[in-house]
Amino acid sequence: MRTYLLLIGVAFITSYLLTPVLRAVGARFLPEDSVRKRDMHKRPTPKLGGVAIIGAIYLGLAMASRIPFLDGVFRNTEPVQGVAIALAVVLVMGVLDDLMDLKWWIKLIGQISIGLIIASHGIVIKALPVGSVHFDSQVARVAVTILLIVLIMNAINFMDGLDGLAAGVSAIGAATFFIYSYYLATRVDAEDYSNFSALLCAILLGATLGFLPHNFNPASIFMGESGVLAIGLLLAVSSIAVTGDVLGEDAFRFRNVPAYMPVILPAAVIMLPLLDLGLSVIRRMSRGQSPFHADQGHMHHRMVQGGHSEQTTVILMYLWAALCASGVMAFSLGNRRIVVPVYVAAIVFVGLATWWPKIREGYTQLKADREK
Repeated sequence: MRTYLLLIGVAFITSYLLTPVLRAVGARFLPEDSVRKRDMHKRPTPKLGGVAIIGAIYLGLAMASRIPFLDGVFRNTEPVQGVAIALAVVLVMGVLDDLMDLKWWIKLIGQISIGLIIASHGIVIKALPVGSVHFDSQVARVAVTILLIVLIMNAINFMDGLDGLAAGVSAIGAATFFIYSYYLATRVDAEDYSNFSALLCAILLGATLGFLPHNFNPASIFMGESGVLAIGLLLAVSSIAVTGDVLGEDAFRFRNVPAYMPVILPAAVIMLPLLDLGLSVIRRMSRGQSPFHADQGHMHHRMVQGGHSEQTTVILMYLWAALCASGVMAFSLGNRRIVVPVYVAAIVFVGLATWWPKIREGYTQLKADREK
């Protein structure tokens, strides 16, 4: 665990120190973005924060490759090389999009290419625990892998609408998935706790936490396209890799872990972004618009419009993300006699806090009606 904590710290410090540098570069050399109608911020803000996040990830991977504790991860360097190459594509495409606002179909082609890079380096989904579904065809494995990567990257992208929202929710997801991946590693070998998914999530956790102080409301910099794509990429690769661990040829090693965890947990980790993505696609297509057409109909926008401040909305979204992400592990691995009442109480509390403006408005209206 100390090795992972060290990598979290290194990624945190790197991201934290690099972000102001990229903010200065963006403010000095890049064209100033105008504030659009759908934007929640009130002043032009640089968008190169994702470059700092990617820089922290690269440094974390480079440092990890030199640590003997993680020799098991780097015994086969192909998956790590795939992530490094995919991140380079993310970096170039993300910066170009922040500069020139690329067409949606160009970005989609780029995302598919990123998925192909990952799949070509051996990171593919081989099976699902739903009815013991196995993908015997390599084409099917690659197609499902690309679909998942593109889906998660866009889900994180749709979440990036308020200061600190995407970074904070992603940090919560990375932390939860790190704990799960580390738990799996301890089931395999009492002496070797190295795990590819745990490594990626640890570095991602540090990188997002280091960026968050600069991005929380009022944000001095945004992560931009490069940041959301990098975060989505690492979360997707982590979930694909751990699914291969649990459901692959050596699945017997994880017989004490519920079979549904490798699929349900990644979905729970990004439940809010996925839900928002689905609702946005339905909403836009029902209007005859492209699914990629931007608007102010996201969940966080509605919460602000409903009476919450931007800061309160972000904190509430953090709480919902934590409940979604921790729920699967708590119910699967914890004492349900304790977990159930605590979890129900937490949902009631966060639910009341979320709908409090409506509750207060209804109470005020009822009181006014009675006084009449």
